[in-house]
Amino acid sequence: MPLIRESRRLPYSAEQIFDLVADVASYPEFLPWVVATRVRSDSESEMIADMVVGFRSLRERFTSRVEKDRPTKIVVHYINGPMRNLDNSWLIDPIGENECKVDFCVDFTFKSKMFEALAGQYVDRAFRKLMGAFEERAADLYGSNSSSATSAA
Repeated sequence: MPLIRESRRLPYSAEQIFDLVADVASYPEFLPWVVATRVRSDSESEMIADMVVGFRSLRERFTSRVEKDRPTKIVVHYINGPMRNLDNSWLIDPIGENECKVDFCVDFTFKSKMFEALAGQYVDRAFRKLMGAFEERAADLYGSNSSSATSAA
């Protein structure tokens, strides 16, 4: 699968966005297709977490190692699950006290070439839906200032 990258300038502090992304336990509350999460271990710099994603009757579990460098970087490394690989990163650049630029990047490959070809038709749309869910969650938690959120894809 191709590398997918999105940049957004958001009306929230780097700390707020870092806390939102690092709160893996809350993902089922707001992310589409995330059915459940389990944080196995969590420290200031690293987390090991399981995530169950589902669509209709299909359910898959992923395990990832999450590197955290507060408040500017979260990097997720795939440990195991149904994919060949799945890595993503959140780079958070503080612009001001209540504004930051977020660069989100995801790179993944399915084990099945047939499934990869089928899913490839929907990846871009699903990715944008996930990004929108994070932005909506930020507005719910920190107040809505979404008129100043801009995309730089």
